[in-house]
Parts: sequence; C-alpha cells; structure tokens
Amino acid sequence: METNQISENRRKVLARIAEREERGEWNEPVEDDPPAPELTPDKVDYLNKKFSSRLKTRLANAVADRYFLNLIKKDVMVIDGVTGEEHLSALKNGAIVTCNHFSAFDNYIVFHCIRKALPRKYLYKIIREGNYTNFPGLYGFFFRHCNTLPLSRNRRTMINFMTAVNELLKGGESILIYPEQEMWWNYKKPRPFKVGGFKMAYRAGVPVLPTFITMQDDPTRKDGDGYPVQRHTVHILPPVYPDLTLGEKLGAEKMMEETYAACVKKYEEAYGEKLIY
Repeated sequence: METNQISENRRKVLARIAEREERGEWNEPVEDDPPAPELTPDKVDYLNKKFSSRLKTRLANAVADRYFLNLIKKDVMVIDGVTGEEHLSALKNGAIVTCNHFSAFDNYIVFHCIRKALPRKYLYKIIREGNYTNFPGLYGFFFRHCNTLPLSRNRRTMINFMTAVNELLKGGESILIYPEQEMWWNYKKPRPFKVGGFKMAYRAGVPVLPTFITMQDDPTRKDGDGYPVQRHTVHILPPVYPDLTLGEKLGAEKMMEETYAACVKKYEEAYGEKLIY
C-alpha cells in the first residue's frame, strides 16, 4: 500500500523497522517511547501476596475481558481462526508460551485462543519495564494488574522476577514471552530470538508452546492510522520439550532454535513464500 496514506507517526515506525531489518538489528526498539522510571522491588508484587494486589488483579482481568471481548464482537480485533489446538495439552502442567510481537494487543489474541486449556483460565505475561511504570490510563491499569510480570533494570527487582517466574512455572502456570523482545508494528516475518525465556523454561523443566500469528489486510477497512485492519489467524505449533541431559545453556539454545524453526516453517506455509529478510 502507499505509505502516504498512513499517519506520520506510523510512517516513522515503518521506516525504523526497515532500517533495523537492513542492519539485522532484530531485537531493537522502533517505537518512540519516552524514558521510563526504574521499577524498584517495592513497586511490584509479582506473586500477588498482598490482598490489594489480588483485588486489583481480579478487577483488571474483569475489565480487560469485557473491553477486549467487545473489540472482538465489534470486529475491531479480528481473529479469523485457530490452527493446532491439539497441541494445547502442553499447558496442563505449565509452559512458556511464545508469540511474534507486532501489536500491543497480540497478547490478548493469544490468550483468547488458548484460554480454555489453561487450568486457571489466566495467562501470565512478561512485559517491558516501561509498559509497567510509564503507561497511563486504562491500558496502564491493564499493564500493571492483568497477571503481568514486568522486567526491570533494577538488579534486586530482577532477582524477585526470576524467583516468581520459576515458582509460577513449577506451580503449573503458563507465561507468555516475546522472544523477539521488541514490538515491530504489523511486521509479518518471524525475527531471530533472544534466549532468556527459553532458559526460564529449561530451568523449570517445562515445555515451550510456540504460537505464530499470521495477518492479512482487510481489503475494505482501515484503522485509525490509515493502515488496513489486520485479520489474524493464530497457529499453535507443536510443543518443544527440554532435553535435561544438555545443561541449561545448550538445552535452552536447542529449545530456542527449534521454536524459531517452527515459526519460520509456519510463516513459509501460511504466506506461501520463503523467509527472506
């Protein structure tokens, strides 16, 4: 499509994506986000040990469900279908779920499509520090309280984060990660992964359940930025299990490579073309 039809802000983002792709800077930011306050340990209750945290989580999830289900009902957030639901049994005892990151809403798309297989019906999400500390309004409320696990530059906070992640996974919870790290708006290709989330899976002895969302332009509608509304199909791929004979470094790398290869294969099948950057 002609980029002059798209809002100036999104044109800048698309230009940054093109530059990052050209340089092979796959995990670098492209959004013009303001500096974010550092998340200190006293500002986050990862395991909802406080009554106030549990109350806010319950309220946030209820409001988010109503909000996003309404978007789906109104065909604003479009989910055309789901494939690979037979693989959802991997969630029964906890897993790391992966997803390509192209939208602020892609986490709810995944959650909506796998929810019935989650023992407690909610999915934890690892999010950026800035989304937790710096986001205003309703979305900020969702980012802080909808079963989110924010990263941090603070060492003590990250120790608490890693302890919580391990406890949740071993307790049978599932956690969504974005191994591509940064959101690249409406970017359709899978990008090379960072290994951190796979180390979490390996350390806890749980599988990785890859998901890959494909998109098609709606030929009749445009969003608020002048870009075609995206129609999504969620592909749930075969789970990747840890080889506990390898040790954490090699074992996590193997899980990462297998997950990435599965996403590339699905990309090529769904779009009918070889992956070329």
